[in-house]
Amino acid sequence: MAQQQAYMTETADGGSGPEPRGDRLRRLFGRFLGDWRGDRQIWRRGIVVAACAVLLAVVMLLHSRIPNTIGNLGSLVETFLPWLGLFIPVLLLVAVVRKSATALIAVLLPAMVWLNLFGGQVSDKTATGGDLTVATHNVNADNPDPAGTARDVAASGADVVALEELTADAVPTYERALDSTYPYHSVQGTVGLWSKYPLTGVGAVDIDLGWTRAMRATVTAPAGQVAVYVAHLPSVRVKMEAGFTARQRDRSADFLGEAIAHEPLKNVVLLGDLNGTMNDRALNAVTSQMRSTQGAAGNGFGFSWPASFPMARIDQIMVRGLKPESSWTLPQTASDHLPVAARVSVTTGG
Repeated sequence: MAQQQAYMTETADGGSGPEPRGDRLRRLFGRFLGDWRGDRQIWRRGIVVAACAVLLAVVMLLHSRIPNTIGNLGSLVETFLPWLGLFIPVLLLVAVVRKSATALIAVLLPAMVWLNLFGGQVSDKTATGGDLTVATHNVNADNPDPAGTARDVAASGADVVALEELTADAVPTYERALDSTYPYHSVQGTVGLWSKYPLTGVGAVDIDLGWTRAMRATVTAPAGQVAVYVAHLPSVRVKMEAGFTARQRDRSADFLGEAIAHEPLKNVVLLGDLNGTMNDRALNAVTSQMRSTQGAAGNGFGFSWPASFPMARIDQIMVRGLKPESSWTLPQTASDHLPVAARVSVTTGG
């Protein structure tokens, strides 16, 4: 009897079983708060962490004000802007370890800014419906399996497929692999368009490069005519001595934007590798007049490059007039880019 009473006293709850897990968590949390309440330095510690949090919030909020005059720093930040959110949990952890109330409150600032900028992209906005499926893929000039890559893209069920970075040697392989599914196609320079529906008005688009890396065609789909642009803007490089070198890409984007602005058809879709994200202000000539299908009807960020560990969406599907219904990335092929696809509704009238 004495032994049983001793055991009941040790459990402190009048029972003979182990202490419930919920009670242990509440006791530990209460002890944690008690330590903080008794700490007179709680508001003075962590000033550096708080300053870093405020700086991070300012960079994300005012990213468009970061100048491009030195190494295109603004465009570089905007290319990887969503990834700045990874600093938030790091700062939060340091604030907790430092037991700094000041830092904890400051970390709320970048968290709110990030959610304001990208909270809508992490949700699923896909819908059913749509009457035209389009896809685009930078197949990589050094692709070791062009036939397999073509079959993979065709398996998406897309009605219209755009391919970029085509080489003269590989074009016949892509044609043989795709012709049974897509009876209409055209290759202009290093870009090509394959369609289940007739193509008219096909021609190269001048983006000020001296060779052809953009084209335009009218696709006569059952729901109506759609002007389809395919483009592969010049690559950018990050160099220690020059920063983010993108002058040629930026100029080509201006020319492409000018061509699209003068497009007479209401329904327009742009497919291609723009070597830039929707956040990059250097692509404003294009992005200001078109909608990203991923941003409007995608699930997540839809990063497409590099295929082994996608960090940015530089392969774009943008529309004007058309209504995005869904947007997604396709499985990896032998290329260093992921293919991307979207389903849209063709609007009539107006």
